[in-house]
Amino acid sequence: MNFSGAAIVAGVCGWPIKHSRSPRIHNFWLKKYGIDGVYVPFAISPDRAADAFRALPDLDIAGLNVTVPNKEEAFRAMHETDRWAQRLKAVNTIVVRDGVLFGTNTDAFGFLESLRRSRPGWRADKGPVVVLGAGGAARAIVAGLQDEGAPDIRIANRTAERAQALASEFGDPVRPVGWEDRADALDGSVLLVNTSSLGMEGQPPLDIALDALPVEAVVYDIVYVPLETPLLAAARARGNPAVDGLGMLLHQARPGFRDWFGTEPEVDEALRDHVLGTF
Repeated sequence: MNFSGAAIVAGVCGWPIKHSRSPRIHNFWLKKYGIDGVYVPFAISPDRAADAFRALPDLDIAGLNVTVPNKEEAFRAMHETDRWAQRLKAVNTIVVRDGVLFGTNTDAFGFLESLRRSRPGWRADKGPVVVLGAGGAARAIVAGLQDEGAPDIRIANRTAERAQALASEFGDPVRPVGWEDRADALDGSVLLVNTSSLGMEGQPPLDIALDALPVEAVVYDIVYVPLETPLLAAARARGNPAVDGLGMLLHQARPGFRDWFGTEPEVDEALRDHVLGTF
């Protein structure tokens, strides 16, 4: 962290980066808490990412959030990483401490915090979970649910090999199910999570029948553009509790802000409304 008396600088990097809502989140918090700091976007291509990360201490930058496609390169460039970064082999939050690059991954934290805030009392160990998709977000969510004691995590992906690879990497209780069996896999589950791009603006809708899903099961879609996806609308129509993807985005930002700027920020309706203003 910068102790020179100048404004603390942090930011987000990716390629491209214009789409990122992170500056809107962090600069809202900086203003709210009266902190002398700034959070800016950095467009960093993958071929320049390693050099950019190693230059952070010399540039007196407190740290960065990292988005696609640089999370794996960030992991390789760190001096130190925590168990989440090591488990996911990806870093989305860098903190510079006395010239040392420390990397973590806050995606699982963001997902679980959003779920807990939306559905107080919900527990992963109450029954099976179905996760659609097998990309980076799915990896973090599966890891978080595994840590929380989910007894059966069923992964369905359009490319079966990716679901199989994820299940093989994480081991019990993670297991793949065929994409064609995704609706049947909902039977008896306590949570359905869509981590795929299906239902996102500009993408085809997610085609899944919810008939086998218990009405008390939570339906969580990490897509947040649009905020109300067809999946969430269908879930609400049949009485299932539904959680949108904006909460995960907001909560995953909290640890980095705390470490860079020294204040634990709050996720509230004012922040949600502020970020929703960009959609």
